[in-house]
Amino acid sequence: MTEPLALYVHWPFCVSKCPYCDFNSHVRATVDQAQWRNALLIDLAHEALQTAGRPVASIFFGGGTPSLMPPATVAAVIAAADKTWGLAAGCEITLEANPSSVEAARFADLAAAGVNRVSLGLQALEDAALKFLGRAHNVDEGLAALETAQRTFSRVSVDLIYARPNQSMPAWEAELARAIGFGTEHLSLYQLTIEPGTRFATEAAAGRLTIPDDDTAADLFAATRAMTAAAGLPAYEISNHARHGAESRHNLTYWRMNDYVGIGPGAHGRRNGSATVRHKKPENWLTAIAARHHGIDHQEALSPEMRMTEALLMGLRMREGIDLARLAVLGQRPVERVVDQAAVLVLQREGLITLTGTRLVVTEAGMPVLNAVLAALAPA
Repeated sequence: MTEPLALYVHWPFCVSKCPYCDFNSHVRATVDQAQWRNALLIDLAHEALQTAGRPVASIFFGGGTPSLMPPATVAAVIAAADKTWGLAAGCEITLEANPSSVEAARFADLAAAGVNRVSLGLQALEDAALKFLGRAHNVDEGLAALETAQRTFSRVSVDLIYARPNQSMPAWEAELARAIGFGTEHLSLYQLTIEPGTRFATEAAAGRLTIPDDDTAADLFAATRAMTAAAGLPAYEISNHARHGAESRHNLTYWRMNDYVGIGPGAHGRRNGSATVRHKKPENWLTAIAARHHGIDHQEALSPEMRMTEALLMGLRMREGIDLARLAVLGQRPVERVVDQAAVLVLQREGLITLTGTRLVVTEAGMPVLNAVLAALAPA
């Protein structure tokens, strides 16, 4: 059977400046929608030529504010994917959405366009926290959008950020319990990280922003996993929790190192042993589309070692772990040279990993120190 693909569609435009990402230059008051729709379809056609005969198992509309894409554009992309590749049975079609009333009002039209799963960025259930995070919505507006999403889409995921400044364990447990009570099938729960070059980084460097220390963050992480597991939403990836069968099929493609194509400004892809990166600046991407009929900025053939290393780094984030035999094939090396064998013995003794046959899994004790585990396992 031909291996299916995933399709990532990046919509770069934001509706307001964001204090913790680097897309502030992409804020636009108006967008030529017809021009953008046509350019996305041209970019898609180029990728279809490189991957002909492989059905699309998932489509993900992400980026700046994709829920403000015209439903006609969403429908056109889905139709083009179906025509050029063919959609696999039960194709998962996800759209990221901010929980504003303006965007929620478009949910019905987006569902009619073909979207069957929405990832809703609630981010927090406290108004003060939302203001700190730079979100335009308040809690009431977010919950109203969630209610609309649950009425409209068959599958709904909610995003929350924790380990925020001055956030106590009882406060987070109460917030998480409330989120679990919404009854969604999927929760993405991320610890706040400070990215270089953002407003948060400036505030932290000046001593005006203090996030939980490592011990407190580890306690919050452990509590999160315990509460979600008890509620029937166990972690299947380090930050993602779902009921059985409700895991994000699209994200599993990334973590399992299967092929996906990316279109739109800044979109990354992995297909046929190569990595592709689209031009990040919207104007440069449009210029490339007009000149070359694709928006690729650069493309790189991945060496066997690079493919193996990526699969190791991504796969160990998941509860299912990795198959060392598959990584050996990717890396074109003997299975005993995929990971450092001495480190395997040490990490097993410490209870941080298990190795059953060729299946290597990071344990619950190992997940909080995943970066250290990965560094130790990396082969020489």
